[in-house]
Amino acid sequence: MPAKKPTATASPQKGAKAPPAKLPAASPKAALAKPSAAKAPAASPAKAVPVTTVTLKHLAAEIAEHQQIEKREADEILTGLVGILVQHLKSGDRLRIAGLGILEVKDRPERAGRNPATGEAITIKASKKIAFRPAKELKEAI
Repeated sequence: MPAKKPTATASPQKGAKAPPAKLPAASPKAALAKPSAAKAPAASPAKAVPVTTVTLKHLAAEIAEHQQIEKREADEILTGLVGILVQHLKSGDRLRIAGLGILEVKDRPERAGRNPATGEAITIKASKKIAFRPAKELKEAI
């Protein structure tokens, strides 16, 4: 068998540079035009992981199962607990729930801001917010 000769399509040798690719000349208007949807690759949407929302009813059902009580009783207990927590927060108390964290109401003073649509200076009135600081145990668990 005769030996094969290298072809012109072989990879370039060390240190050799490939010739620059020639691009077609574009008009100035073409440079400003938006690329068409057919030419641009479609961006694949990020697949979000579904998040489960656990409601008070779900919690009551779990508590009822674990404590071997009726769901209705567990629901009443949790609804009462939420009512008590709201009362304490309204009165300005700080709630510390072991293993979960601290809930407290913080005052936000009046402040200056800007209307993003017009840029006009506006005053944002004072308000209250509920702040939550997770407990160390909760931070470590997550």
